[in-house]
Amino acid sequence: MKKSILATAVTLSLVTSTAVMAEIDTLRWQVPMAFPSTLTALGDTMPWVADQLRIVSGGAIDMRVAEPGTVIPALSVFENVSEGNIDAGYSWMGYERGLVPAAALFGATPFGPESADFVAWMTHHGGQELLEETFHPFNVHPVLCGVISPETAGWFREEVPTVEDLQGLRFRAAGVGGEIFAEFGMSVSLLPGGELYQALETGVLDATEFSLPTVDEQLGFYQVAPYLYLPGWHQPTTNQYLYINLDTWNGLTDQTRAIIETTCMAGNMHALARAEALQGAAMKRFEERGTNIRTYSDEQIAAFYEATQRVFDRLRAEDDMFDEVLESMEAFQAEHRAWREVGYLPRDWMTRIGVE
Repeated sequence: MKKSILATAVTLSLVTSTAVMAEIDTLRWQVPMAFPSTLTALGDTMPWVADQLRIVSGGAIDMRVAEPGTVIPALSVFENVSEGNIDAGYSWMGYERGLVPAAALFGATPFGPESADFVAWMTHHGGQELLEETFHPFNVHPVLCGVISPETAGWFREEVPTVEDLQGLRFRAAGVGGEIFAEFGMSVSLLPGGELYQALETGVLDATEFSLPTVDEQLGFYQVAPYLYLPGWHQPTTNQYLYINLDTWNGLTDQTRAIIETTCMAGNMHALARAEALQGAAMKRFEERGTNIRTYSDEQIAAFYEATQRVFDRLRAEDDMFDEVLESMEAFQAEHRAWREVGYLPRDWMTRIGVE
């Protein structure tokens, strides 16, 4: 009797396990990335997510990341996923803003939510629904899959103590931030990260923004642009996404979709924790190497904010979806402000009370 009961239990367990595993799709996707996997927190998040997906799915979900340019051009992830040339790709959202203006807001909103606030808006204040409404018409389902800390505000070959000093500078910028900088007479262009060092060194560019201090350090900007400006008002969070072809996404089982979404949420925490953990040491290294670290003045910040509102007004008038997304985001910021401004210690509280 005992042997019969044990055999029945083992059989039921195997049947149940097989049935559960059968609900997980077997995926063998090549996932091109917009950034090299060597860039800390920016490029190494998707490889981490891919490793976790293989583990939690028992090897059923195998996403093999591809370095920029090896499968498709680095900045063409969106269009290739949309057209069905690839099942999925990984990129910062905003490179496609010419076709999808609201995309820039999901990638980074000047003076918008910071990293944790952005995830709160996405998951609990309607952001995810607006994301799908924005991208599904283009046959793309994006999954938020890598949220990191603010960018630096820019590396400059010369000091810029006033906004007037920005006039005529050749500057690399992405997203809406670039359009705002252009309000100050800057000549703004978008170049891939791998081209920026040489462009600064040869004078093709006078300044650039790109990413976190650790990433900027890896790219060597401190060697050719001695002035580092903060804070990154133009990109208070950097949000990357796993772009999945919508037809492909709709063909997946609920269990497969849940595994991908949950692992990407873990990727958001992994990326943000990794980003925050490493930036202080990078800033100290810049100081030791002689980088001139500057903070934009209150007057400069005010001018940037005013220019941001002018640009937003134009973009809202041009695109209804941009207006809808920004309205939702601003409503959340207004509601959240009652807590955000008093719930945390001021960032400079140690300096204020004289703690060394």
